Amino acid sequence: MSLPWTALLLSQLTWHWENQLRPRLEGLTDAEFLWRPVEDSWSIARAGESDAPMAVGSGEWLIDSAFPQPEPAPVTTIAWRVGHLLVGVLGARNASHFGAAPASYEDDDDPGTADEALRRLDEAYATWCDGVRGLDGAALAAPCGEGGFEQDPMAALVLHIHREVIHHGAEIALLRDLYLREG
Repeated sequence: MSLPWTALLLSQLTWHWENQLRPRLEGLTDAEFLWRPVEDSWSIARAGESDAPMAVGSGEWLIDSAFPQPEPAPVTTIAWRVGHLLVGVLGARNASHFGAAPASYEDDDDPGTADEALRRLDEAYATWCDGVRGLDGAALAAPCGEGGFEQDPMAALVLHIHREVIHHGAEIALLRDLYLREG
């Protein structure tokens, strides 16, 4: 019996996105998007306004960073987490596997508003899902060739990206819960 692996893998993310994560993002305000839950949080900031050791990007808004990353890692804002999903999780993989424009933190023009961030997140999610939907059994079994996953099948990378979206989505949901109770 042959299993519909592509559909099964895709449903892991689409169910979560449609039933949990995306509904939780409705009504996100700019104040909430940029809210710093603790001192020394990492976020995005206008060029020249970051307190982080580094701020990277190519536009008006840059994402906080450091190399090497401090221990413990800083608490990050919703804006930072969405930026990570846009570039480091979905963007880079959409570029390397599904023909999207190249994505890197250094070249990214981070969205400075919640509406723009959600619009871009919806686009990145749709590109990823369309790309995964186009993978057949042979493509899922082939080595993906990506750093850290060179010998792993593409299916392992798909599962990893889905875990990342679910993980960071849960963090964003928690930050929304905390923000509502802060005021």
